[in-house]
Amino acid sequence: MKKIPADHPFTTAGAFNQWLTNDIESLLEWHGHLAKHKGPKKYKKKVKAVIQEFRELLYEDTVVRMYVAKMIDQIPVRHKNHRIKNSEDLLQLLEAVLTRAPEYNKTALVGCPMSAIVVWTMGNPAGFAAYRNEKINRMFQKLLFVWAEFLNSADSLYVLNSSDKGWMCSDARDQLKMSTYRYKEDAEHWGFKSWNDFFSRKLAPKARPIEAPKDDKIITSACDSTVHRISHNIKKFQHFWIKEQPYSLNDMLADDPDVEEFVGGSIFQAYLNPFNYHRWHSPVNGVIKKAYVKDGLYFSQDTAVGEDPTAQGYSEEYVAHVQTRAMIFIEADDPVIGLMCVMPVGMVEISSCLIDPKIKSGYRIKKGEELGTFQFGGSTHCLIFRPKVIKFTAKLDTFYEMGRAIAVAN
Repeated sequence: MKKIPADHPFTTAGAFNQWLTNDIESLLEWHGHLAKHKGPKKYKKKVKAVIQEFRELLYEDTVVRMYVAKMIDQIPVRHKNHRIKNSEDLLQLLEAVLTRAPEYNKTALVGCPMSAIVVWTMGNPAGFAAYRNEKINRMFQKLLFVWAEFLNSADSLYVLNSSDKGWMCSDARDQLKMSTYRYKEDAEHWGFKSWNDFFSRKLAPKARPIEAPKDDKIITSACDSTVHRISHNIKKFQHFWIKEQPYSLNDMLADDPDVEEFVGGSIFQAYLNPFNYHRWHSPVNGVIKKAYVKDGLYFSQDTAVGEDPTAQGYSEEYVAHVQTRAMIFIEADDPVIGLMCVMPVGMVEISSCLIDPKIKSGYRIKKGEELGTFQFGGSTHCLIFRPKVIKFTAKLDTFYEMGRAIAVAN
């Protein structure tokens, strides 16, 4: 796992995987602009309603009010200039963000706006408890549903422009490597229908050639991602919440009936950054056994890590056990590999794991064929294998495009 350096100044926010700027002054300036933001009037009624519901929950539920008040009070002194001083400040910023899409910024990106609001409330004792509280988690789920409606609308396209804060500027175009995607060069907003349509854009033909597509022994990367951890001899039950964050299969797979298949097996975990391709693809040829989404938490961190200035970057293994995640079980054509599982995991507000409608039991899947996508953010994913069936060729902290070889069957 990634360890926080002993001399870490704890003045960064999300820099681990590039989702939030590490410039605190820029983040505070962003808070100030957000507080003044006024979204389209047609969303006002729905946004006001969900914020009022949160406000009423705070006043009616003693425990919820206590947790939220204390997590704000416990924001570290070094962040004393944080804009949130009380629950009304929190509600004001949450209300504003529900009609705002992420803007591009070459030097101070805020790719996860909701995380940028709550990041310093997450890693203190009250925050650890608050973001695991069922009522608070459900309230954030409702906020995210309202935000998703905006991000799926044409109103969210205002950030697709050619200004220095628009995703169509030359710097953003270069970072995104837009030449590898399908888009309409001369169309308004490149022809995309919404922020989420742009974010989950599809690849151009031949942009990601699949390595050894007919060789069933070769396992390929399911996503554009950087290798975070490779572990073997995984136990059915482990204390995944301790500092080392060991994988605990039964918790990751939510007590799925097939969990015993993977006890003693291997897990490959890799994370995505804002400029990566955000769709997931099959790493093997085979047949879909089952596929479903397990709802989970949103802003929870591993208590043992302590204050995590990256939002959840240092809790990647932990979040694979508790966050919203898709589980796609594939019976590989190679009999040595057998049953394996692709598990995309939503982190913080990136809670939307959308499985392609065709991915159902009995569907024959080709290596490199699309399985689904994340929306309005990036995340992490795990590949889970049975014991002693593969050898990994992928290296830690190395980026692999979707379709590149990462392992070979024994």
